[in-house]
Amino acid sequence: MEFHPQPTAGPASPWAFPAPERGTLANGMTVLRCHRPGQQVVAVEVFLAAPLDAEPEGLDGVATIMARALTEGTDKHSAEEFAAELERCGATLDAHADHPGLRVSLEVPVSRLPKALSLLAEALRAPAFADSEIERLVRNRLDEIPHEQANPARRAAKQLSKELFPATARMSRPRQGTEETVAAIDAAAVRAFYEAYVRPSTTVTVVVGDLAGTDLDAILADTLGDWTGDTAEPRPVPPITADDTGRVVIVDRPGAVQTQLLIGRIGPDRHDRVWAAQVLGTYCLGGTLTSRLDRVLREEKGYTYGVRSFGQVLRSGPDGGAAMLAISGSVDTPNTGPALDDLWKVLRRLAADGLTDAERETAVQNLVGVAPLKYETAAAVAGTLADQVEQFLPDDYQAQLYAQLADTGTVEATAAVVNAFPADRLVTVLVGDAAQIAEPVRALGIGEVTVVTG
Repeated sequence: MEFHPQPTAGPASPWAFPAPERGTLANGMTVLRCHRPGQQVVAVEVFLAAPLDAEPEGLDGVATIMARALTEGTDKHSAEEFAAELERCGATLDAHADHPGLRVSLEVPVSRLPKALSLLAEALRAPAFADSEIERLVRNRLDEIPHEQANPARRAAKQLSKELFPATARMSRPRQGTEETVAAIDAAAVRAFYEAYVRPSTTVTVVVGDLAGTDLDAILADTLGDWTGDTAEPRPVPPITADDTGRVVIVDRPGAVQTQLLIGRIGPDRHDRVWAAQVLGTYCLGGTLTSRLDRVLREEKGYTYGVRSFGQVLRSGPDGGAAMLAISGSVDTPNTGPALDDLWKVLRRLAADGLTDAERETAVQNLVGVAPLKYETAAAVAGTLADQVEQFLPDDYQAQLYAQLADTGTVEATAAVVNAFPADRLVTVLVGDAAQIAEPVRALGIGEVTVVTG
């Protein structure tokens, strides 16, 4: 029997994060486009410079209600008609508000792109903001808040923000508002916020997909380019201040069988040259199942199903910004004290001994090697480009980041993660049964312990 030789793999094709083309429409809107052959579903991300700190006093959540209302009908189409038109295009439209501003996301087959962009332009140019629709959205949001309060992870995040930032800072309060502030929102407030901050001159649109054979310039001119408005300077980005004095806050949940952990502080954002090393070191600490935290707390001790460390940019500006550096997970109630004790031992051992070359190599392979798969879809590329826009980063930032990760050494990654998570400068929030966990936690000496109601 004749056997054919076993095929061998060829040389790996070089990969780099896609580079966009940047341009400006006649109405002042900035457009980033990225041709991705074979991506027949086009992704569009629109960034509106309407940050949460611009919300009027006492109306926290108005940006969220406005974002949701943008997808709920226009002056031309009712909510039902607008949804039907999107469905006929095979398109999806979503919007949300965060600290940097609003993001509107559209996905549509390239063959229906002109119609979908006309609907998107209609939503941005002439949203209905009908009294009945705003009232419905407010009721829906008020219904969501008790469920978020009941969720231990969401409750921990809310408490950590309150602890870290001064009460006067918008970041200290829930992104989507409280029951009191949301209840005060009406159609007039939504329209006033829209008129104050939504205009084409401060808007950036990202279009990613297979654009071959598509006259995107003409389509944009007839749709988003037809949106007019006055010009305005971008709102200045206020400085971010935070108090990371080491302390523990227990959100009391009597009878809870698990304790939700959220341990965090504020650190540098992507504008800082340490970011790549910080990403690498943080991944070694708690970015995967084989990280140090999981090896100890999950594999060796069995306290948890998993603990993760991460860095999440909160807001950036031309002069820099800040990121939330955090460790999160949950443990069974009786082992809350021992789990925290072991977690702090991991941090102290990391500071004393550093990372290993093997840990660094594994992290680089995972972070850099997964990139071609991570950005297979147009939506992933568009989302990252929009992130760069709202964080005032250059268009080639992501490509440069992967090169920096590959060049970052073990010593640099160690120094970055140790500085990111100093054992004596961490705010710890525990959502659990205070009667069972307060005394064991106090005995650890990781900071003053305060108990608040759940």
